[in-house]
Amino acid sequence: MPPAVVLVTGVSRWLGGALAAELAADPTIERVLGVDTVPPRPELQRRLGRTEFVRADIRNPLIGKVIAAAGVDTVVHMNISSTPGGSGGRTSMKELNVIGTMQLLAACQRVPSVRRLVLKSTSAVYGASPRDPAVFTESMQARQVPGGGFAKDSLDIEGYVRSFSRRRPEVDVAVLRFTNFIGPRIDSLLTGFLRLPVVPTALGYDARVQLLHEDDALAVLVRATTGDFAGTVNVGAEGTVLLSQAIRRLGRVALPLPTQAIGPLGRLTRQARITDYSPEQLRFLNFGRVVDTGVLREEFGYTPRYTTAEALADYGRTVVPVLDPALVGAVVAGAEDAVGRTAAAVGSLHAVAGRRDPHPAGGGLRAVRDA
Repeated sequence: MPPAVVLVTGVSRWLGGALAAELAADPTIERVLGVDTVPPRPELQRRLGRTEFVRADIRNPLIGKVIAAAGVDTVVHMNISSTPGGSGGRTSMKELNVIGTMQLLAACQRVPSVRRLVLKSTSAVYGASPRDPAVFTESMQARQVPGGGFAKDSLDIEGYVRSFSRRRPEVDVAVLRFTNFIGPRIDSLLTGFLRLPVVPTALGYDARVQLLHEDDALAVLVRATTGDFAGTVNVGAEGTVLLSQAIRRLGRVALPLPTQAIGPLGRLTRQARITDYSPEQLRFLNFGRVVDTGVLREEFGYTPRYTTAEALADYGRTVVPVLDPALVGAVVAGAEDAVGRTAAAVGSLHAVAGRRDPHPAGGGLRAVRDA
């Protein structure tokens, strides 16, 4: 049964506003309510169409009156912050994320008209560590549980949503674990990081990165809101790129630093409001994270239009390169070719030396081949 009255939290951000605009353009939906603590920017407000903006704080129990008075049947929770700087500090960020979610779920539990809840979660709940599997499925848990920040908040939020689902089993709940967003219009932690002309990286690490184009993220949210899928689903594009490849393709300059220097540098850039990334984000940039998307394609019924490489390329159209990516690629390819030829030459020399001066096993010794 399609929704009649939909409430979207976090409507003043790009993705929340884009979702509300898409839902408002659907004539089968009677009302769309957009909730946030600040009004949308003028350019976003013009896109919202017939969306009814409600200035409210989900941390306040009054959000229950908004849901009850409008007879909301579908709630899409998008108002989860990933940046302490954008939320007024870590304390305010945690209050918004955790306390706000608790108040929203308490309101949904009390209002009998609510029959569907969609949560915008994140693949950061899987953490990032050197012991991670090649890919995470929805049934897996973090090998190293996030100790704080956005990832820890998201773990807590998912726990509260599971508790809500047990109390209101008749409500369909969809939990969407998104990989990192990227695209020409969306503003995320990763896009801010990759816009730096000189990108700091951890010396000796090259993370695998799985992305999701903003258009695919929006399409998944619309489908989750208007469809009947219930459960948890990983949402990411096909394929991965190495962090070094992403930096090179965008024409940025990588600056490998010792891991001991990355933390202090992150604090400096956060204080200077250059970019805002937390310790768990730094671990992601060290070790990366890849999720399995079989459930997304087979059960949820959506295949992303953009691969990870295509999403990165589309974002790259909005970034002025510091260095020509073609030139950087040619230099790297030449260096790799030179290394390959050197290795082959060294291997040939060893082979010739072995034929000229064989070393038979001496008494009491035998040749051993590495497994």
